[in-house]
Amino acid sequence: MRTDDLIDQLAADPRAIPAGAVQRRFAGVAVATALAALVMVLAWLGTRHDLMDAMAGRMFWMKAAYTALLGVAGFWALERLARPEGAPRKALLFGALVLAVFVGMGLGQWLAADAEHRRLMMMGGSWKVCCRNILALALPGLAATLAVLRGMAPTRPALTGFAAGAFAGGVAATVYGLHCGESTMVFVGTWYTLGVLGTGLLGAIVGKWALRW
Repeated sequence: MRTDDLIDQLAADPRAIPAGAVQRRFAGVAVATALAALVMVLAWLGTRHDLMDAMAGRMFWMKAAYTALLGVAGFWALERLARPEGAPRKALLFGALVLAVFVGMGLGQWLAADAEHRRLMMMGGSWKVCCRNILALALPGLAATLAVLRGMAPTRPALTGFAAGAFAGGVAATVYGLHCGESTMVFVGTWYTLGVLGTGLLGAIVGKWALRW
């Protein structure tokens, strides 16, 4: 559709959008994304064998908080980018701050460790599959988010797609913690971050095409 045609249609049938409608749509997508990822974890990967014990520890919740906050940053950016006049700067700064704090904590943990333990802390036992699994778990949520965005009015398709990927990736990575037994900030700050950012990159690539007017 040409931009002029879209403007003519909107002018011919002006309709007010209810307050909070955008936020409610994305909240619904977040719930659907989490449920889809949970079903995939249960049916495909399975939960970690020591889940109940892990939930009593600090690192389990630190992982969940980190990835959830990345998802919140994506949600916040989407809420702004879905509108032609929306400014996502604060949301992007928030996401960058969350990433910098946790990655910085992971770097500090790595530097404080003995040289012989650093590689194990970084690679763990699942570094080869971590990013791939997070991306796979995020795909249904990314597709759903992009579908919702096509009914809105984003003017920066690549950046909006990146935010959609970060949003879906953050939610999926949080659910992935039910399966993943890695427990160092170094591992999470590296491979979980790459999984979420990789989903964001995929969203940017697809969004540049799918979200064009």
